[in-house]
Amino acid sequence: MAKFLFVVNYTVAGEKGIVAKGGSDRRTAVSKMVTELGGKVDAFYFAFGHDDAYVIVDLPDNETAAAVSLTVGEAAGATLSTIVLLTPEQIDAAVKKHIDYRKPGA
Repeated sequence: MAKFLFVVNYTVAGEKGIVAKGGSDRRTAVSKMVTELGGKVDAFYFAFGHDDAYVIVDLPDNETAAAVSLTVGEAAGATLSTIVLLTPEQIDAAVKKHIDYRKPGA
């Protein structure tokens, strides 16, 4: 499974839905969607400030995360920024890979 952070910003229509049905209802709807895609919600938090919510999920792959992002965007209740999350062990594996690279101008 791959882990993703969805940074959520609600549209006016999305905010109206939150006001009408509450935050718990939104968490339940997101959890149902993610579970049906073979994943799991690790955390769901609403926030003050620039972003409205942060959702950390496990999903089978990048394509599934892209499908979530496209579906949510198309519904027009929120916009998502999707961030791939990596464990420290995944970074350990990444730094062990040899990459032959020449910086620009070198």
